[in-house]
Parts: sequence; structure tokens; C-alpha cells
Amino acid sequence: MTAIHVQPTPHPPDYNDPAFLAALRAGDRAAFEALVRDSTGRMLAVARRFLRNDEDAQDAVQDAFIQAHKALPQFEGRSSLQTWLHAITVRSCLMRLRRQRTRNETSIDPLLPQFQEDGHRAHVGPAWTSGESSAATEEQRGLIRAAIDKLPDDYRNILLLRDIEEMDTREAAAQLDISESLVKTRLHRARQALRTLLEPIFQDPHA
Repeated sequence: MTAIHVQPTPHPPDYNDPAFLAALRAGDRAAFEALVRDSTGRMLAVARRFLRNDEDAQDAVQDAFIQAHKALPQFEGRSSLQTWLHAITVRSCLMRLRRQRTRNETSIDPLLPQFQEDGHRAHVGPAWTSGESSAATEEQRGLIRAAIDKLPDDYRNILLLRDIEEMDTREAAAQLDISESLVKTRLHRARQALRTLLEPIFQDPHA
């Protein structure tokens, strides 16, 4: 697919305007083009968090708009339009990741905490907190994202959905088509593994 080039929207659409939603459901081209212009930037930001190159991210967003256009007549408004588009974008990214998976998934076990004979952790470092902290520097956020990208895909995707995209357990389970209990298990292990990866980066040299 070709790259997405969208001009900024001089007057962003009012997503809560019943007339705008009605026009979208009715297939109004101008309304949908306004939606595309206003939403593309946010959707690309989401796609770039999941996909490892910009071409894939742009393709995923184009796929998401195609899916949204087809589904708009059935959009009931039980969630906001932006939340609905966000979910479609995430689903498009996950589908693309599944299609690209040609290698065997690596084990997360080497990244999990190691324990001494007395039951205490062999090394204790900084804890992972949900989300990319606003207090972190741009460089630190980049290091965190690079560490997340080192996780096996099944765990990386869980961490992105729960801690970066801030979906709840039920939403993440629906996106991945797995049980909520498996989401919780993988999230716990993903956070432990990420902590292991971040320890040598954020360890206090004066400790």
C-alpha cells in the first residue's frame, strides 16, 4: 500500500454530534474523509507502538479504516467513536503480527527472576510501573520501549495492550482471543521479564 498523506483538519469534526454520526452511518463521503483526516495521526501512533516499521504501521491503519468504513452502519455508539477506532486499529495490528509470525516464539523463561536457595531474589532492581511514566525522560522512554520489543510477541502484546494502551483485562482478552486468566498470567510474567531487562539500564550506579 502507499504511504498515508493526510492534510491537517482545519475544523475537526465533533465526534459527539448526532448529525455527524448519522452522516457516517449513512456513508457520507465528506464525513468519512473528515474522520480520516482527524484520526490518522492518533491511529498511526498506536500502530507504531505495535509494529516495528513505519510501512507496516501505515498499512495497518489503512486496513483499519477499511474495516471501520464497512462497520460504520452497525456502529451503535456504546463506546466513543475514538475508542471504537482505537480498538479496530489495535486489532488490525495484531492481525498483521500474526500473519508475520514465521519464527518459533522464543521462551520468556531466561528473563524471569532468579531466586536464591532461601527464596529471595538473586537481584532486585527497579519495579515496572504501568505505562510509560510522564516523569521519564525521552531517552528513558526509548530504552523502555526497546526493552519491551525484546520480549517474546505473546508477552510483548499483552504488555502493550494492558500497560501502554491501558486496556482492561477483558478488553485485552477479547483482542487476543484468549482467556482473562491467561492475560493475567502472561502480564505478570511480562512485567517480571521487563524488570529483568531494565535492571542493568536503570540500576543506580551509586547504590
